[in-house]
Amino acid sequence: MVKYCGYLVGDDWLFQRGAELGYKPPETRGDEITIMLSASRDARLQAGVYCYTKLRRVVTLQGKHFWCIVFASNDPYEHMPTSRPPEEKYKALKELLGKQGPPLWFRAS
Repeated sequence: MVKYCGYLVGDDWLFQRGAELGYKPPETRGDEITIMLSASRDARLQAGVYCYTKLRRVVTLQGKHFWCIVFASNDPYEHMPTSRPPEEKYKALKELLGKQGPPLWFRAS
């Protein structure tokens, strides 16, 4: 089972970030994906974590699906670290997203 360590980001947060970047409300699924990828990229660049994070779809223990900005994975094909990063690597993103605590582990969706 593939797992990712990161911060959850909801669709609403990504669409709000997209609106702040000047995107109009999505009309198609393609528009939604474009906005979500752009919003994620912008947040990761702003936080200085772009080069060592990825955006992946995960599921919580309650069965809810979210996007997750990930720092680590147990999947060797992801070519990522296999353990949670030190705080200096995730602190800026944590603050940008308004999260509490370190990144958590989630199952791939």
